[in-house]
Amino acid sequence: MAKTVRSLVVLGDSTTVGVGDPVPGGWRGVGPLLAEAFADARYLNVSFTGARVASVRYEQLPKVLPLRPDAAVLLVGMNDTLRSDFDGRRLHVDLDAVVGALVSAGSSVVTVRFHDHSRVFRLPGALRRALRARISELNDIIDAVVRRHDIACVDLDLMDGAYSMETWAVDRLHPSEVGHRRLAAAFAARLAESGCAVPGRVSPVCTGGLKVTPLHHVGWLVLKGIPWLWSRGRDLLPHAAAIMYRSWAGHPEPPRYVIRPSDDLDHAFD
Repeated sequence: MAKTVRSLVVLGDSTTVGVGDPVPGGWRGVGPLLAEAFADARYLNVSFTGARVASVRYEQLPKVLPLRPDAAVLLVGMNDTLRSDFDGRRLHVDLDAVVGALVSAGSSVVTVRFHDHSRVFRLPGALRRALRARISELNDIIDAVVRRHDIACVDLDLMDGAYSMETWAVDRLHPSEVGHRRLAAAFAARLAESGCAVPGRVSPVCTGGLKVTPLHHVGWLVLKGIPWLWSRGRDLLPHAAAIMYRSWAGHPEPPRYVIRPSDDLDHAFD
């Protein structure tokens, strides 16, 4: 018999906040759209913009564990890849702790592995290579955590319309309403495959969102896009410069964090 979902929680960053799907009064996005498929479940979204994996572990997780949620959606990690202090080992420990705690609380957990973001948001060559390397390392960590705890995962690289421009908002960093609906539908499908009863469905029909015009695109580029690219570029620039130098000098890439089955994550960094 399928598991009845009486409580649904969402943890993560600006995507799970709903950025990219504007409605009167704020953002909607993947959380509320998914919650519509679980109309009788208590819904709690503790996401906030800018969250990193450690933020979820130490700030968001304590807010949802007392609820002992039947289902939990987790989408986080991209903000970590964009920072100069990216640490695969630390990220692995934190992500494993989050998922382990949710599973121990009885939650059916679904997370994501990330797409090649540089195919959507254009970056200079060195920054693109730096970001791709970070995302690859992040995905390896996510894969290891998914295997260890036997949870569900949505592969954004394989999701329908992943690289279609209609899937993305004006900033090309967050899903549009179409993208949020596709993501919510994918989460619902994975939860159903995990044995959860999904009494409703996520409608693919866009409704209720604010219309985005060409003026929004220009305004975002001037007010948000260029400043964002400058700030993140400065953060990743030393890493990108090192990549360029090693390529020019013919030096091999330094070893990155490698996940070993024997790694003891339970007490690391305690």
